[in-house]
Amino acid sequence: MSPLDIATAQLAAYNAQDLDVFCSYFADDVTVADLNGAVTIQGIEAYRAKYTQVFGDFPQNKVELQNRIVVGNTVIDHELVIRAPGGESFQIVAIYTIAGDKIARVDFAK
Repeated sequence: MSPLDIATAQLAAYNAQDLDVFCSYFADDVTVADLNGAVTIQGIEAYRAKYTQVFGDFPQNKVELQNRIVVGNTVIDHELVIRAPGGESFQIVAIYTIAGDKIARVDFAK
């Protein structure tokens, strides 16, 4: 799969809240960090726990892709996160670093 294919597929799995498929696109040692800041998640088990919580807390949570840039093994998404129809929403930038066929790192700007 190309980096574009991986980013597209993980976003579809996120929107379907299919935790197993969603997590399958991430490396076992995935790192998640605030852009230019602290690491917030390290490893797939911590990642799975975080998104178990997110999907449980926000069962109607969806992301609308606003823009995407692909450069080599890096995919940069501008996303609108919508917690529930008519509910809280916010914008983020997610920078996905792909290694092999997995997302190895995600840096978020909020």
